[in-house]
Amino acid sequence: MAEIQLGAVEARFADIIWEREPVTSAELIKLAAAKLTWKRTTTHTVLRRLCDKGLFQNHNGVVTSLLSRQEFYALHSKKYVDETFAGSLPAFLAAFTSEKKLTAEEITEIRELIEKAGE
Repeated sequence: MAEIQLGAVEARFADIIWEREPVTSAELIKLAAAKLTWKRTTTHTVLRRLCDKGLFQNHNGVVTSLLSRQEFYALHSKKYVDETFAGSLPAFLAAFTSEKKLTAEEITEIRELIEKAGE
């Protein structure tokens, strides 16, 4: 799959879709007007761009995702770790935690994720 890049505004619009899908184009126009102060034409233009990128589809006026929010951000996170830390998750975590201390809850959650990934 080709890499999908989103600008900040496209990401905000994508989040609106992910939060409400399946959503009609008409409802998206109302939501974008309220949340982003967009006109109908802007909404259609950005939606068409996101559909062209392969992130969403608009079938008979109903918009759904081809890639979930979790899948999209998982791909981007993996790419970042691959490019920045030579694919080393421990190196990423070491860099991340060098400036930010983890809470007890975060440590517990990370341990659970590690255990689940090791199964």
